Amino acid sequence: MRPLVILRPEPGAGKTAARAAELGLKTRVFPLFAPRALQWEAPAPERFDALLLTSANAARLAGEGLARYRKLPVYAVGQATAKALEEAGFADVVAGDGDGTAIARRIAADGHGDVLHLAGRTVAPIDAGALRIERVVVYEMLRTGDEGWAERLEAGSVLLVHSPRAGELLARHVGPGLRRSLHLIAISPAALVACGTGWASAQVPDKPDDERMLALAVRLCE
Repeated sequence: MRPLVILRPEPGAGKTAARAAELGLKTRVFPLFAPRALQWEAPAPERFDALLLTSANAARLAGEGLARYRKLPVYAVGQATAKALEEAGFADVVAGDGDGTAIARRIAADGHGDVLHLAGRTVAPIDAGALRIERVVVYEMLRTGDEGWAERLEAGSVLLVHSPRAGELLARHVGPGLRRSLHLIAISPAALVACGTGWASAQVPDKPDDERMLALAVRLCE
């Protein structure tokens, strides 16, 4: 069986590893980044008619200021982000299975115009269309300092890539010789493009979530 390598930050990495173990997969966890909360100024809630989060880390790390927006209609990219919002006290979270652009279209279709987006320092581009989106940075991702992770990758491994930044690190640190023996499953087309070319195989699930990534991994690992 091929080993499954999980590169996402904690606590997500541990959750992915636990689910992979339930599926009978042999896992290794190399978190390439760690999230850190930032100080931020909470805009007045009455300026907005919807709240958007595209990362579960924003819900976990926004702190006390997040509670100011509980009366707003709230939208999330992915089930993990929706769950983190629910754990933070938000009800009736609308979760989108696509990317930020897809959820922006849903927000517009629901009749909203002014949107507060709580996010990390680096965010995938969103085609906002007619929406007016104000982005406030509430966290950032820092490198973990583990510089030897690439040398510990085993030939034949299946790698889960949960962000374009992780893909960029793979492209930078994994040489062509080892690259030809590694299989990639990226959470989005943008993450896959960031990984570059020359891998044994590379694919993206039909929707950006862990369960679909792991379903692809089961077939590859076995």
